[in-house]
Amino acid sequence: MQSSQTSGRPRDLGIEFGVFPTGRFNAITDVDGVLVGQVTLEDDAAGMHTGVTAIRPHPGNVFEEKVPAGIFLGNAFGKMAGYPQVNELGNIETPIVLTNTLNVGAGLEGVVEWTLSQPGNELVRSVNGLVGETNDGKVNDIRARFVKPHHVLEALRKASSGPVEEGCAGAGTGTVAFDFKAGIGTSSRVLPPNLGGWKVGVLVQANFGGILNVKGIEAGLELGGWPGEKEMQEFRSADGSIMMIVATDAPLDARNLERLAKRAFMGMTRTGGVASNGSGDFVVAFSTNESVRVRHTAAKGTLEGAPLVRNDDMTPLFMAAIEATEEAVINSLFSAHDVNTWDGKVIRAIPVDRVLAMLDRAGLRAGK
Repeated sequence: MQSSQTSGRPRDLGIEFGVFPTGRFNAITDVDGVLVGQVTLEDDAAGMHTGVTAIRPHPGNVFEEKVPAGIFLGNAFGKMAGYPQVNELGNIETPIVLTNTLNVGAGLEGVVEWTLSQPGNELVRSVNGLVGETNDGKVNDIRARFVKPHHVLEALRKASSGPVEEGCAGAGTGTVAFDFKAGIGTSSRVLPPNLGGWKVGVLVQANFGGILNVKGIEAGLELGGWPGEKEMQEFRSADGSIMMIVATDAPLDARNLERLAKRAFMGMTRTGGVASNGSGDFVVAFSTNESVRVRHTAAKGTLEGAPLVRNDDMTPLFMAAIEATEEAVINSLFSAHDVNTWDGKVIRAIPVDRVLAMLDRAGLRAGK
């Protein structure tokens, strides 16, 4: 490892995104009940730079108390496990596991083992584990498949509320965005009481490309971190992927959660992402609100209708998801550090001082 990024999160440096306030930790865990656990696997000598990030929608048995969910595929060059059933039934029945492309199998084995071992699940014979990925093969010796099911179980056991480690952590240990070292990023928004008072939290695993944009400044043009800087006729690949996980305590059904997921994709594009041909840009959105949970042991027959947010009142939630996703991506870059790759190269962290200078020239930093 070459150096550390110690300058702090963008918001701590006067870079503010959007109009809504953040939650206490400016993290997905600001949504009550959401827990995040991470296992980071790093060994320069072995070329190991990978890991697991696990998101538990609530502290209980998710199989017994499923949460409504919607998934949006911005570009479907990805290998998510569990998508068809969530798309069909509109709910999630396991924690969400993020890892690298060639370890989706290990992620699935781990989350299935976790689910089967939960008290009350002794007779369960079918589990729809939800596992997302990005390809960290630029940095990590991905063919070695370092992640094992026990790492997934460890991440799930460690999951907690509070601050979430960003940058080179968990499933973001080996990821790259806009040709700079990136990783895990997170952010949250809290709506004012007159707009419902709901919370929206986002966590991203950033590993995608385009022309980096920070608060409307095309920083990638000046930094050289964009695909066509040398010859537009030989456009360098902007391929990669991003997993975006959106949590909210607003009572939403699967239909409006899918609509919310689409807005997170808009937040990614604000940062300059182009959803390239070879990029898997996936969004999973779920609601933690107890009134909309799906009880596995519910009585047969019709379900009682829960009060839901009206379509006409969704716009503030849309805005919150856009703002939080944009900030989460930039957080992932600012929190990362230089990393040695498995094949002897170095992926550099974003030069924060140069980005701050650009924002200062444009008068876009608070207090500057």
